[in-house]
Amino acid sequence: MKAREIAEKKFQHHSSLLEQIAAETLAGGFNDLLPEILVITTFPPRQCGIATYSQDLIKALKEHYVDSFTINICAIESKDEQHNYSDPDVKYVLNTSDPESYTKLYKAINENQNIKAVLIQHEFGLVAETVEYFNAFIDAVQKPLSVVFHTVLPNPDEVFKANVQHILNRADSLIVMTHNAADILVRDYVVERTKIAVIPHGTHLVSHGHKAELKRKHGLEGKKILSTFGLLSSGKSIETTLDALPEVIEKNPDVMFLIIGKTHPTVVINEGEVYREFLNKKIQELNIEDNVTFINKYVALDELLEYLQLTDIYLFTSNDPNQAVSGTFSYALSCGCPIISTPIPHAQEVLAGDTGIIFDFGNSRQLSAGINTLLLNPELRERMMLNGLHKIVHTAWENSAVSHAKLLQKTAGGNAIKLQYRNPDINLAHIKNMTTDFGMLQFSKLNIPDLESGYTIDDNARAMISMCMHYKKYRDASVLKYIETYLNYIAFCQSEDGRLKNYVDVNKNFTTQNDNENLEDSSGRAMWALGYLISLGPILPESFIQKAEAVFQKSLSLTKNMYSTRAMAFVVKGLYYYNRHVKDKDTLIYIKLFADRLVQMYRHESDEEWKWFEGYLTYANSVLPEALLLCYAITNEQVYADVAKEAMDFLISQTFEENSIKVISNRSWLIKGHDKERFGEQPIDVAYTILALKKFHDIFKEETYLNKMEVAFNWFLGNNHLQHVIYNPCTGGCFDGLEQYSVNLNQGAESTVSYLMARLTITKYFGNANAIYFRRKIKAAKIAAIG
Repeated sequence: MKAREIAEKKFQHHSSLLEQIAAETLAGGFNDLLPEILVITTFPPRQCGIATYSQDLIKALKEHYVDSFTINICAIESKDEQHNYSDPDVKYVLNTSDPESYTKLYKAINENQNIKAVLIQHEFGLVAETVEYFNAFIDAVQKPLSVVFHTVLPNPDEVFKANVQHILNRADSLIVMTHNAADILVRDYVVERTKIAVIPHGTHLVSHGHKAELKRKHGLEGKKILSTFGLLSSGKSIETTLDALPEVIEKNPDVMFLIIGKTHPTVVINEGEVYREFLNKKIQELNIEDNVTFINKYVALDELLEYLQLTDIYLFTSNDPNQAVSGTFSYALSCGCPIISTPIPHAQEVLAGDTGIIFDFGNSRQLSAGINTLLLNPELRERMMLNGLHKIVHTAWENSAVSHAKLLQKTAGGNAIKLQYRNPDINLAHIKNMTTDFGMLQFSKLNIPDLESGYTIDDNARAMISMCMHYKKYRDASVLKYIETYLNYIAFCQSEDGRLKNYVDVNKNFTTQNDNENLEDSSGRAMWALGYLISLGPILPESFIQKAEAVFQKSLSLTKNMYSTRAMAFVVKGLYYYNRHVKDKDTLIYIKLFADRLVQMYRHESDEEWKWFEGYLTYANSVLPEALLLCYAITNEQVYADVAKEAMDFLISQTFEENSIKVISNRSWLIKGHDKERFGEQPIDVAYTILALKKFHDIFKEETYLNKMEVAFNWFLGNNHLQHVIYNPCTGGCFDGLEQYSVNLNQGAESTVSYLMARLTITKYFGNANAIYFRRKIKAAKIAAIG
């Protein structure tokens, strides 16, 4: 058989394999056996803090990863606490009152070859009846074991220390929730610090700025709200707050104290409602009935978060000095509550540095003074709220999921667990909130639009591109009015001579910034946005296309005088898309003009070590090689492709590490011959890199570009040096930057629309089960076809 015929047969075989794979994928006809993680924990409907914690953690892990693992649950029970479980992931039950239950469980674990790691949520009270059987059980489990200590007690006696030491010695990895707890393990027990991971109690990301609205909803309008929540027991020391209230009411008669939560089920079994009755009697004796409200139920999460968001001050009055961590405390802080707390280790760690107020156990006089100080000083409350949010944001469940997944992957060893991030659902809420009837606002404070920041053509151009991309993919008619708003803003910024201004204040006046800055780059971005909109002529309203074409043509002749590399690159992108819908000779003339300028700049600046257009790398670097590649796509002139590829590969070498991206810092640009600044990364540069990599993959078909796209997008989802999410799935906004030790919590226009552009670009390639399966099987099919 001739070589040509052999090649054709292989090609036909390859094509049929791909067709079969596509059909299986679309039909959902695949179910690869994923590695299993078994979590041993209390679990709902049991009502306790660890059950809620585990439910939230498991939900976060499932939502953050795809095609990586399955999670099954072993629910911990006792003779006094038994339940029916509706969650299908509850595969086992461990009755800690029954020694035989331990035996059945370890045998089931050992016989299941697919279990790659076991995670135990440990609390001493859960296994108090049968400590010796628990110790024997963990010895018998022949799987990698990670243990989460919810309580770590200092200064143990010999018997207690021996029991804890048994767990420490058997576990392959340990998790605690505070650095103080880690210090105790190292100081008072025999354990290497490297074996301990500090993963704080998870918290929920929420949308801020709705306090007044929520107070109206819950009938608390005009009230200053104090609150505490959790399953009620005497350890909460609620009476400390009640004794403090008369002095508070004297200065703040409009105060209302919410006691949120039902009595702890175990307390009800052993004591009934004695503690709640005690509190009610004290309320009557102090004559404060009008200022205290019991919310006597197990509050669902959404309702709980609303109560916390409407709270002016959260009170944590636990009388247990050894309480290592409090989920209630963490949830309140993440909802923007200034906190007054007793000095438990968690509070001392988090509230240091003008983040809250600490008072002595049971000291009502100190507590009342702290409450009055905050209630009478709204500026101080605001400052503490912001400081608290910056300290607690790293504890978001999304971040907790990343930390747990990476630790369990390491604990399981080898390649037992391979992590694949799941793409978040697309959420346009924040973009819509940031858009007025005039345009998209520039900045936000947290997720609250900042009207005083005004508008820019930069942001409205990017917003128009992102919403056009969304409409192209989903045909969601609700976004058309936003596209029109951004288009109208760009037209508003065009002068009679075709020049485009950038800055407009909240009163729709052009600002003096337009006179003091070079506007070439912002004009280039507008041309890109206009060209992209015009390319969608077949699907967008004709009136949009006509208006965009008029603005585009009016400014086009001015662009020939541009020499800013990025401005030229943006214009090239606009011309490339414009050319898809409108064919004319001028487009080719302009494209060649800019392409030749970029090549000339490249040849002037590049050498063997530095293959770039300038003597420095600054912002939006990837648009330069991308634009040159687009010139090649239109002209087919090989020199454009060669220079574009050399430059893009050089940029990749400067911004990608082994399995992560680190774009050029906005603190200090990378100057040729100098060292690179390590920190200060912005979402826009990651997003632009993804857009460029997509084009390079389209042209060169190299798998490496697709792999780099995935690595870059995962930066938004926690694959960065802090292992923190940059995208906020709660609001649909994107945090404004990643610094050395923290994330900038403001969610401005630039970062949010940049994320959306990146998210829409990568949708079909990875981050969902179909895409991952399809890529895996295509790779296998290619190997089969070749061989």
